[in-house]
Amino acid sequence: MLNINKIYDAADVLKDTARKTDLILSRNLLEGHEIYLKSENLQVTGSFKLRGAYYKISKLTEEQKRKGIIACSAGNHAQGVALAAQKNGIKAAIFIPATAPISKVEATRKYGADIKLIDGVYDDAYNAACEFQKETGAEFIHPFDDEDVIAGQGTIGLEILDQLKDVEAVIVPIGGGGLISGVAFTLKTLKPDCKVYGVQAQGAGSMYQSYLNKKILELPVVHTFADGTAVKKPGSLTFELCQKYVDDIVTVSDDEIASAILTLMERQKLVAEGAGALSVAAAMFEKLPLKNKKTACIVSGGNIDVNILSRVINRGLLKTGRLSHLTIELLDKPGQLKDVSAIIADLGANVIRVRHNQGGENTDINDCFLKISMETKNAQHFEEIQKALKNRGYRITSNVQ
Repeated sequence: MLNINKIYDAADVLKDTARKTDLILSRNLLEGHEIYLKSENLQVTGSFKLRGAYYKISKLTEEQKRKGIIACSAGNHAQGVALAAQKNGIKAAIFIPATAPISKVEATRKYGADIKLIDGVYDDAYNAACEFQKETGAEFIHPFDDEDVIAGQGTIGLEILDQLKDVEAVIVPIGGGGLISGVAFTLKTLKPDCKVYGVQAQGAGSMYQSYLNKKILELPVVHTFADGTAVKKPGSLTFELCQKYVDDIVTVSDDEIASAILTLMERQKLVAEGAGALSVAAAMFEKLPLKNKKTACIVSGGNIDVNILSRVINRGLLKTGRLSHLTIELLDKPGQLKDVSAIIADLGANVIRVRHNQGGENTDINDCFLKISMETKNAQHFEEIQKALKNRGYRITSNVQ
């Protein structure tokens, strides 16, 4: 049975390996709220996963270590296991879904692990790892549904209580549930009045659905760029702990996650991956009752692939009204572009792209379409620009904000 002494033991084991990450007060993340950021994105390997993996491996017998270890992961658990195996001189085979970011795969490989890429998502890698374990007899290090792994993740709860003794709410990202299980157990044991909330991506809400229905449910598919939480089915142990210790679970959209990543970069100078920004997205878009509560958001990881970062930033700009697109139908005659540009400039927006197309079928011969992309302050600013253009007689045929 999981007990608080195990959490303290994990903290002792990890004190020379895992970093005690900062709890940062964010003064401008959400107006009128006192939000703190638990920066596990700055952890060794860039994710909280090192904690559980290292503690689990520290508890293996010499015979188990001799046989080697197996793990499956979307990337962050893989890095934690690989580092722990390297430090302990243990051979490790790690199964990773082929959809995982290349940066996570290569970072794991650098720790000396034997990488096996599997087509599909986490659950497909898990099944392949289980088959390999039967063949080899190596020890399987589960990424979330394991008591020792959960205890390792629970050390984050100890740190939060040490750093903010009067914390009133903690928001935790959820994939399979190992992080929130450990944190919720620790907080509810030591500070029962502290609220513990979980958050998942809408496209991967397996624990959310299971929590609501009070039984474990498996999703047919998962779809989110927050790859670290793309799990079809929660663990049986983590589900049980969530039912007992978690106050509520909510979901956020990929657009909201992208907005949170952008906000963390601009306002806090912190880089978070999709899974790592779930808690901040839930706070920013007011999915939970946080008013007048001292709230800690666990930013669980920062291993975002630079190849998708630009797309995430672009999506975040669109979501927050900072990047807008207009298509205007007008007469193809000199001075039109100058007039439209002047209206936009006078209202303080910045045109970054213009495309001029002549009219097509079912339009007047002299008609054309002007597609404009611009930097705007927010959604209200975009509305002001559209209103000004309409007042000058221009016809807007489409808009994206």
